[in-house]
Amino acid sequence: MKIIESDFQAWMGDIQARTEVALARLLPPAPMAPARLHEAMRYATLEGGKRVRPLLVFAAGEVAGAAPERLEVVACAVELLHAYSLVHDDLPCMDNDVLRRGKPTVHVEFDEATALLAGDALQSAAFQLLADHRLADDPGAQLGMVKTLAVAAGSRGMAGGQQIDLESTGKARTLPELEFMHIHKTGALIRAAVTLAAACGRVDSNERNSLDRYAKAMGLAFQVVDDVLDYDGSTGTLGRTAGKDSRQRKPTYVSALGLPGARELAGELRAEALAALEGLGGRARRLAQLADFIVLRKF
Repeated sequence: MKIIESDFQAWMGDIQARTEVALARLLPPAPMAPARLHEAMRYATLEGGKRVRPLLVFAAGEVAGAAPERLEVVACAVELLHAYSLVHDDLPCMDNDVLRRGKPTVHVEFDEATALLAGDALQSAAFQLLADHRLADDPGAQLGMVKTLAVAAGSRGMAGGQQIDLESTGKARTLPELEFMHIHKTGALIRAAVTLAAACGRVDSNERNSLDRYAKAMGLAFQVVDDVLDYDGSTGTLGRTAGKDSRQRKPTYVSALGLPGARELAGELRAEALAALEGLGGRARRLAQLADFIVLRKF
């Protein structure tokens, strides 16, 4: 098994800490009215999570030579959108989960109505960040960034994937059907993180295509590994309810391929992602290391 390099661990810790500080600064202060809503937004976002999407933002930003100050804003916008999706996914009308990132879900800690509003507010806050800061040299390019995030969040992205997921409960799905669902539900925001980072700097069309191929493969790999961990992990390690998908009779890569087959697919997607980075040189080193981290992670 490949060992994650110590310098990557240090880099990852730095980005995670930087993102945490930035999120705490950019989110509305908890005492500001309406205080309960702002407290719920901060509870949902801060002090938890692997920050995989911000890590992808900063790693892809190295390829594009983007300014860290721009990447920080984009990383926070993507993470706010991700946090919103988790709050809504956990609601009783969706997955009805009580544990997220090792603590009670937002609707358990607060109430269902507040959780719904907190998710709504986190989503709008993500777009406000893209509007409040100069993130690209060309205004047209920055407008395109807003569209990229909107598509990733909407019916052709996360929301659409979640709808397909709801309709799939109790049904067998083929591999192409699973891939279609997760390209939207999980992969869309991962691809957006890489695309937005590239827009903060400069890449040519070939480099942009390489980054997108990488992001597409890693978006699927992330979900495959999630399915493996849901089947094979523990609640204490994951920080969320283990075995939930099988109990809810949801189709997963494990149910479709078996545990060994799902692990093999994750490895194939990792290889595909690394192949996409060929030609980008040392600028893509962090992206390659992230591929290892995502596929080899235990939580």
